[in-house]
Amino acid sequence: MLGVGEKFPSFSLKAAVGIDKDPEKSFKQITDLDYPGKWKIYFFWPADFTFVCPTEIAGFGKLNKQFEERDAQVLGGSTDSEWVHRAWRNDHADLKTLPFPMLADVRHDLCEQLGILAPNGMAQRAAYIVDPEGIIRFVYVTDGAVGRNPEEVLRVLDALQTDELCPCNWKKGEATLQVV
Repeated sequence: MLGVGEKFPSFSLKAAVGIDKDPEKSFKQITDLDYPGKWKIYFFWPADFTFVCPTEIAGFGKLNKQFEERDAQVLGGSTDSEWVHRAWRNDHADLKTLPFPMLADVRHDLCEQLGILAPNGMAQRAAYIVDPEGIIRFVYVTDGAVGRNPEEVLRVLDALQTDELCPCNWKKGEATLQVV
């Protein structure tokens, strides 16, 4: 599994960006070169039309404005197709107005490069914070049955953006550690 300090892999994937019946409005090609100069929050889930996954996806959606305020772009994804993503967005009330793309890693290339492809061909429940230079600064992986905390990802982004030493449970606005 790729870890902190390593370069996030290059990719080019279709993504569901809406629920319109017109594919031109619902899908977009996304690459690692999109959103230049921004921090990126990539998070992956095992499969669409499941139970834990939409709680996390909706959680990231609710915090999207806060990620944007920190100059970060959220990108979710799984090994499902963009068509399945669109259908799920259309079917699930909490996903209809998601403000970020849902990447479709149908060939499993990105998940394989990251080292998060499970033996069953699904993505593991993993999240990455990637800095504007494309370097992984945070990795968060949980068991498939356990949802992540999007607020913790936001807290860690805040800490990374201070470029200072941050103690356990540090929150934005609190004092950082000073070496004397």
